[in-house]
Amino acid sequence: MLRRAEELRDELALWGALEKRARALAEMADLAAGDADAEALRPDLERDLAALQADWSRMEGQLLLSEPYDERPAIVSVHAGAGGTESQDWAEMLERMYLRWADDHGYRTEILDQTEGEEAGLKSVTFSISGRFAYGRLRSERGVHRLVRISPFDSQKRRHTSFALASGAGGQHVNKTDSAVRITHLPTGIVVSCQNERSQHQNRERAMTVLRGKLVERQMEEREAEMARLRGQHVEAGWGNQIRSYVLQPYTMVKDLRTGVETSNPTAVLGGDLDAFIEGYLRSRVGEAASA
Repeated sequence: MLRRAEELRDELALWGALEKRARALAEMADLAAGDADAEALRPDLERDLAALQADWSRMEGQLLLSEPYDERPAIVSVHAGAGGTESQDWAEMLERMYLRWADDHGYRTEILDQTEGEEAGLKSVTFSISGRFAYGRLRSERGVHRLVRISPFDSQKRRHTSFALASGAGGQHVNKTDSAVRITHLPTGIVVSCQNERSQHQNRERAMTVLRGKLVERQMEEREAEMARLRGQHVEAGWGNQIRSYVLQPYTMVKDLRTGVETSNPTAVLGGDLDAFIEGYLRSRVGEAASA
């Protein structure tokens, strides 16, 4: 409760500072309007206004994080799709993208479990991202991510399409260490595993944490599917739920298929620049929440 109170005090202070800046800028604009040298002040006013608008947009985006679990940490699972080494390499690229995004936002990350590919990449990986609103921001990433590129593993340099799934669903795993733990939730069939800690007891605690997160996620997905059904929307689950395309060749583009947000700079996106896609998703959900 003390931590929550401190967070709220900080948030109120930020809004208060934003209001003071807006009032001061409005007063400066009024004074400049009656000044003979108003044009000379215009560049400074426009610069300050742009900075104010950017900070307002960032604060406004935080208001979109109002779901019950949005303030919590996140557990992210990435699973390679069909396609062998190609998809496994793509899964590792997605893992790197999310870890860099987390690092840029000051979040703490930890690999909980991973299964490496035979030649390269990852068959699956599960990691935690700890920090306020980590889950709220990353819930935009659930679904299938599609990559189109000239394969570095193809001697004929042909263009390949790869798929990977980002979700909270459980996956199979072969234990690699004596302390590794694998837990199956019998009612749902969800399987989780953890091998990051040295002791079996610690791995079991981590695995139970992941399992609880996956069960909550499953419950939320079922609720969303039911709300979509009541609204008359057609929702495909699992691998049919493609959310974003990343095209590296023959042209460069990343496009979110749900919101229409796109960029021609996939290098920046794969380097962790996801905020435009996350905000676009959150804003697109405002109307849905109201209609529900």
